[in-house]
Amino acid sequence: MSSTPVRVALVDDDPLVRAGLSMILGGDPRLEVVGEAGDGSEAVGLVRSSRPDVVLMDIRMPRRDGIAATGDVLALPDAPRVLVLTTFDADEMVLRALRVGAHGFLLKDTPPARLVEAVHAVAAGEPILSPSATSALIAAIGGQGEEGSPARQRRDEARRALRGLTERELEVAVDVGRGRTNQEIGAALHLSVATVKAHVGRILTKLGLENRTQVAILVHDAGADAD
Repeated sequence: MSSTPVRVALVDDDPLVRAGLSMILGGDPRLEVVGEAGDGSEAVGLVRSSRPDVVLMDIRMPRRDGIAATGDVLALPDAPRVLVLTTFDADEMVLRALRVGAHGFLLKDTPPARLVEAVHAVAAGEPILSPSATSALIAAIGGQGEEGSPARQRRDEARRALRGLTERELEVAVDVGRGRTNQEIGAALHLSVATVKAHVGRILTKLGLENRTQVAILVHDAGADAD
């Protein structure tokens, strides 16, 4: 295991929130807060100067919100992983941030131990959203705008993308869309956890996605997650 601390940058317009996060994360010697920004418009400069591994990004900020700032940061070479911070677990802005590539979300009242655990997990490339949180978020937003042309366009694009998967990969992707863990998918499809992980990796590569949350959203857009 590497002894190098995970480098974390904070982007939030509330200095008290930044101070609280810095205190919590600073209590773990395996984490290092390397910089702060008070607005999304400062996020790119912060990332370029501090080279963090993980950015905690407030989703609601003046001037430039966390969605736009997340997109800006993830477009950088060797981009860090981004966790968006929100007050509500079914915030439409969270779903939009996940669509642009955010690696997950945390509630601002997340217990300190869970916050530290989540930062370590996402730095290691692991999903930090629980299946129930993923499912709840998608379900809460899912019924909005179903008949609108943007929704139809997303559906058609998602279905075209999923056609590039093998039958087994599609089965795994659909189960990811239902919020199932690798263990649950393996049990349902009679596969080992290692095999499920390999399938998920190939699915991400084929679809050009960053994480399983984006897979879940794509499956939802395609309407392929219905039982």
